[in-house]
Amino acid sequence: MAEKKISPWVKAGLDWGPLIVFFIAFNRLKDGSYEILGREYSGFVVATALFIPLIAFSTLVLWRLTGKLSAMQIATLVLVLIFGGLSVWLNDPTFFKMKPTIIYLLFAGILGAGLLRGKAWLQLVMEEALPMEHAGWMILTKRFVGLFLALAVANEVVWRTMSDEIWVDFKTFGLPIILIGFIMAQAKLFEKYGIDKAEEDGAEEK
Repeated sequence: MAEKKISPWVKAGLDWGPLIVFFIAFNRLKDGSYEILGREYSGFVVATALFIPLIAFSTLVLWRLTGKLSAMQIATLVLVLIFGGLSVWLNDPTFFKMKPTIIYLLFAGILGAGLLRGKAWLQLVMEEALPMEHAGWMILTKRFVGLFLALAVANEVVWRTMSDEIWVDFKTFGLPIILIGFIMAQAKLFEKYGIDKAEEDGAEEK
């Protein structure tokens, strides 16, 4: 299925909507205990139970609208289903808190394996939106590996040493802000190794 273009606002809503709903649900339910089918659940677990079908639905809608899902979106959905499902089934939020750590280690490992083979697999995901020379992709991939490893450590520190409220704030706002800041900090790299898309298309036509 060919990839289709959709409104950036629609895409942002599908990408971030489930996380925002989780944040709101957690803050409304965090102080309570809820009996469901004869079993007591904390507000954290109930919010997690709401998040799982929401992210599955939003991912399905995104796929139907665009005809394509990135490797990160697929991996995120699978890990949410596994670790979120374990948290609900075992009534233990620990598994859901570990999910970001597993995701970041997974991507660091995949990108690192590509680097060992002299390949920048990040280029396969982002090249269309960000044309750049191979040398630039290799540098950016190395930096992303370092970032993902640092975020994995940070997530472990936060959920193991701080309150649920701080961890939810960190997951909802802290991690996205760090990622956006990291990408913005690569401006000089993009400027040095970037390829003008119009010139590239013109060269291909010749």
